[in-house]
Amino acid sequence: MKLLQEFASVHANIHNHFNSERHLIDRQTYKTRRSVARAEWQFLAA
Repeated sequence: MKLLQEFASVHANIHNHFNSERHLIDRQTYKTRRSVARAEWQFLAA
């Protein structure tokens, strides 16, 4: 149960970070946001 809670906590944070509701924004804004999110993720992973 503890591992499930840890997984759910991490998954929620990652999902919230990367979920950008693609259908509500134009392509250029989406690409910009994805690039920023990826750069931040790579910085945190390093």
